[in-house]
Amino acid sequence: MPEHFPRPVRLPPVSFDRVIGAHDPAEETRIAHATASGLLARVRADDSGVSAERLIAFTAEHGIDEIAELWSKAPARSLPGALWELYLLQLAIHTDAPTAAFLYERGRAELATADAAIAGAPAPASPEELVALIDTILRGVFRGDFAVALERAAAFCRVQASGATHAADDYELTEPNRASDLTARALRLSTYAEDLAQSAALWRRGALV
Repeated sequence: MPEHFPRPVRLPPVSFDRVIGAHDPAEETRIAHATASGLLARVRADDSGVSAERLIAFTAEHGIDEIAELWSKAPARSLPGALWELYLLQLAIHTDAPTAAFLYERGRAELATADAAIAGAPAPASPEELVALIDTILRGVFRGDFAVALERAAAFCRVQASGATHAADDYELTEPNRASDLTARALRLSTYAEDLAQSAALWRRGALV
């Protein structure tokens, strides 16, 4: 299992640097928010859904370009921060769907909450079904109720975090390094879950920028 979620390959930054200058933090923040809101508005304005499908397929295959890399520097509970975390989830699942499915099923079996139902995956979920699920959640971001999509993603993260926590316990005595990796993954997923849930609440109040 990878030690951390894979980050997309970064494109050469030369032309990008010309736009934002010498990495002015204030300007980077402004551009991060502007590109996130602009992208969301443009794709959601396409009632045909073609733009959303192209974007989902592109990011699944190529990762996130250098403009979206700016989103990683934005506050987690902001529009660019929420989009960044969603894309990292997509990349993680597409890159290692078998591990994602294993952790999801373990979490689903352990959690006594409605999170698995909210996330919407089958029970049990195959690797291919989890790939389809995260792509469906992203479609909701661009074509459906944005807050609901964030809440589904948060629920998905909570299920996987539970699975990673219990799997870490299983490996603690026999494979301590793997247990440590799983514990770190559980913490990261739990953080994403809280960030996405709070972002959903902010969106409902018209305060997610």
